[in-house]
Amino acid sequence: MAYMKQLAIIGPTASGKSDLALTLASDHNALILSIDSLSIYKEIDIASAKPSHSELVKIDHFGINCLLPNENASVFSFIDEYSRIFTKALTLQKNIIIVGGSSFYLKSMLEGLSKIPEFSLTTLNTVKSMLMDLKESHKLLSSVDPISMEKISSSDAYRIEKMLLIHIETGCAPSEWFRIHPPTPVIQNCPVFNLNLDRDLLRQRIALRTQKMLSSGLIDEVARLEQHYGRVPNSMKAIGIIETLEYLDGKITKPELIESISIHTSQLAKRQQTFNAHQFVLKANGNSEILYSAAKAFLSQ
Repeated sequence: MAYMKQLAIIGPTASGKSDLALTLASDHNALILSIDSLSIYKEIDIASAKPSHSELVKIDHFGINCLLPNENASVFSFIDEYSRIFTKALTLQKNIIIVGGSSFYLKSMLEGLSKIPEFSLTTLNTVKSMLMDLKESHKLLSSVDPISMEKISSSDAYRIEKMLLIHIETGCAPSEWFRIHPPTPVIQNCPVFNLNLDRDLLRQRIALRTQKMLSSGLIDEVARLEQHYGRVPNSMKAIGIIETLEYLDGKITKPELIESISIHTSQLAKRQQTFNAHQFVLKANGNSEILYSAAKAFLSQ
């Protein structure tokens, strides 16, 4: 444990996080854990802009190509991958570099997750029935736990289900359950480095990446994914995929497709920059050169 060090690189999409992580991993004896909500899926290669096959072979990656597109990724998917990379890093005496645009998952793993009770079959069936009426379920939970439910929309089926499961199984308000079972960090001793680019430069990089995705076969990839998995899976609602489906439906032209992906990706990047600036205590903040120098100093200590 004394030998191994770990750090996390965050930043907006198309900022160059993966390239920086690859360089650091190659120079400083590290494995890479990708925390990205799309790269975790097999077969989604172009739309996710995941590292190339040669890059994946050069440096051992975790968190990439783990799930089929019709499966659902969650923070627990990345917790499992972190457990795997941690064990391997200790065995091989390597460092760990965590990188990815899904900073919410990273934040959850750094701050920790509360223990979730085991749900009985009776509870699962009861909640399934209750979810047929989301508004009524939201109303019930609001009467039991008004402060928590203020932050949850009456149409948020995912979070209502989680809160209902805890309430029905334990008989107490979810906030009380979380108070009794405070979160335990999954990742410890992991400084965070934020890759921060000028927005004009970032927009240029996004436009170039969008063009590259199209020329690399994005449309064929999405058509193939739709044929095999349909449009229902969460992965099929990602930026780059949803716009391409509109193109395949004849709703937009190819120039409009390129513009739409670029605009939506830029909007995502802005949200990511805002989230990262307010949700993390940063070890370093700046461009690739600044972060490489800071990360090198940390890994060389």
